Amino acid sequence: MSRLSTLKDRVQYRIKKSKESVFLVKDFADLSDRDQILRALRELMQDNVLLRVGKGVYTKTRPSVLFEGSYVPQDNLRAIAIKTMKKLGIKVIQTPAERAYNSRLTTQVPNTNIIGVNKRVSRNISFERASIRYETVNQANY
Repeated sequence: MSRLSTLKDRVQYRIKKSKESVFLVKDFADLSDRDQILRALRELMQDNVLLRVGKGVYTKTRPSVLFEGSYVPQDNLRAIAIKTMKKLGIKVIQTPAERAYNSRLTTQVPNTNIIGVNKRVSRNISFERASIRYETVNQANY
């Protein structure tokens, strides 16, 4: 009998061996059908291997240094959102505020929870009370 006999074991093995920290449900589509994959991902969430940060978006966890017994995402929320957009084929662009700050036109530090994208995004990426907002940026200015 194989060591990776259950779907949960195969999904967990793939997550453990992956250098990526963000996973979409479609990343596991070759293993089984969607309902079974979602069941395996739910079980991994209960085992604190993964956290759900959006619809169909999961991330690896690490133990919290502040609260004993709780788990937090391995990456910060902004990095998770950027990796998710790249996996979905959406281009991430600097917002006008980031561009002004980086070119030293202003000293106002841009909000890190706003990500510039090339088209409309309705996907919500959040963890606890923090969430990411998207700003559609006109690429003609670049």
